[in-house]
Amino acid sequence: MEGALFQIGTSGRLISCVDFSRSSSNNPPMPRPDAVRRVKSYSAADGYVYQYYFFEGNRAQRGGRPGGEFIYVVSADRRFAFPFKIFVRQSALEAWAKQNGRPLTSSEEYAVAKMRLFQAFDEGAVKPPADGHQPGEVLVDEANLEELLGQLGI
Repeated sequence: MEGALFQIGTSGRLISCVDFSRSSSNNPPMPRPDAVRRVKSYSAADGYVYQYYFFEGNRAQRGGRPGGEFIYVVSADRRFAFPFKIFVRQSALEAWAKQNGRPLTSSEEYAVAKMRLFQAFDEGAVKPPADGHQPGEVLVDEANLEELLGQLGI
């Protein structure tokens, strides 16, 4: 008997039991809450004070070349926020590891991406995408990795 709290057994004795329907739940799953983001500011050489936060990082490819994609959400006017990507080429990381006898840690790779974001702010390269276009993106490769690591003291 579904939903019964008590039942009489074959011997005539009262048996207590709780029977829950297996098909439905009285506790439906809650949607996952959005992550709390720490919004930071950067005063750039181009005169803007950008606000930004790290959104996510992924392993990705550009033109068949693997690397790390770091996505930030940026605002230059506090009214409109847009994604901006930093792509760190795996080949640059591997070349650095070979030359220095160790790979960069994931934290160091993130720090390089963030330094490249600051450089893009200073260059005025961080702009909202035009309607229907992909987010803007800058690159960390063999040409600029060493300079970015130097700014970090690595």
